[in-house]
Amino acid sequence: MMIDHATQRLNMVESQVRPSDVTDRRITRAMREIPREAFVPGPLKSIAYADEPLKVSDAAHNQRYILAPRLLAKLVQLLEIEPDGMVLDVGPATGYSTALLARLGQAVVALEEDARLAERTQEVLANQGVDNAVVITGNMSKGAADEGPYDAILINGAVVDVPTALLDQLKDGGRCVAVSIDNGVGRATVWRRHGMSFDRRPAFDASAPYLPGFEPAAGFIF
Repeated sequence: MMIDHATQRLNMVESQVRPSDVTDRRITRAMREIPREAFVPGPLKSIAYADEPLKVSDAAHNQRYILAPRLLAKLVQLLEIEPDGMVLDVGPATGYSTALLARLGQAVVALEEDARLAERTQEVLANQGVDNAVVITGNMSKGAADEGPYDAILINGAVVDVPTALLDQLKDGGRCVAVSIDNGVGRATVWRRHGMSFDRRPAFDASAPYLPGFEPAAGFIF
């Protein structure tokens, strides 16, 4: 039986995204048009539009997910990306978030430390005609300073905190968003640069898998 992805895509926007206070029509329009199923492995295509994170890589110590559509849309809205914005997409896995960000800003740098995933991302983005994004391979927690500075940084997963080295790549007034976990409680959080300092504010309760490199330090066992 043929899966009607176009209908699933519309249902995702109308039942998951729009009822969740996502009012930026650029985001809902892009999510109605970008084929999410193109960014997930074959066995997951039938559930590509489920409201849950989808595991796209099961490599040891590097399990990777694309975020649930509802959460991704709300995080991206917090970035307040302008049409001339320069965006850093940290840990895009297979690049769905990159394709979305590319619809909003002028240019996107997708930073992925898994070379295999980076190659897959580049291939999918090219197939989708995304020509204002570049995929680079490197340490995600260190960012991509050579390509910056950035108006917006999206971290695709949960973090204990955001390294200063990454925040330093924001332009003055720029924003970084991620799901911050504190004492087991997750909240979508916005960091904003003000000159040489940064403030942070929680936006809404959220949960997401940790992004490798941003998880809690392993505890000592005595």
